[in-house]
Amino acid sequence: MRLGVGDCVFDSNTREVVREGRAVPLSPKAFALLELLVRRRPDAVSKDEIHEHLWPNVFVSPANLANLVVELRAALGDNARKPRFLRTVSRFGYAFAADPVGAPSGAPRPFACRLVWGPREIALDASENVIGRDSAAVVWIDDASVSRRHARITLDDKGATIEDLGSKNGTFVRGRRIEKPARLGDRDAIKIGPARLVFRLLEKTGSTASTVDGRERP
Repeated sequence: MRLGVGDCVFDSNTREVVREGRAVPLSPKAFALLELLVRRRPDAVSKDEIHEHLWPNVFVSPANLANLVVELRAALGDNARKPRFLRTVSRFGYAFAADPVGAPSGAPRPFACRLVWGPREIALDASENVIGRDSAAVVWIDDASVSRRHARITLDDKGATIEDLGSKNGTFVRGRRIEKPARLGDRDAIKIGPARLVFRLLEKTGSTASTVDGRERP
């Protein structure tokens, strides 16, 4: 995922943060914290979840997290009293508060993409949407048969594409294991480990959304 905010660019693929055209040095833990907050934006992430993500099953002092936040703010040129990037949520945790810039030009996409997983309906982001056992994934599947970064769905002007990210047990679409990126159609079934997901491609009509085949959304 590549995200431009203010004078900074965050790139999870190259694992770089660039500020004013220059790469900013960050410790691995600080980068992992930033990546988690960026992926979960604009939601706030609790300190407990952050600790589990950065230091699973290990006790560390609360000062470790505070020091990482200080490191990030210094690297990004942020200010704790007037934050542009990292917002402190009192007695809870932190959130990535900045709005991305440099979004693709042109009219907004006339559709929305979602995944239905049992009673849950998950809106897909305009950038990448990772499915896996990593707690920072858009769809978090907490099962040993699922890889941390198992599969990814990306959106474009025509819809969505899913690809397997080298998982051990594979990604299945419409009952078949995919070996290369595959286009998704409305109501396509996706199976990853024990999870059975349904992809929805919905037209935007005013303030509502309906299916692309014209049938009203349930």
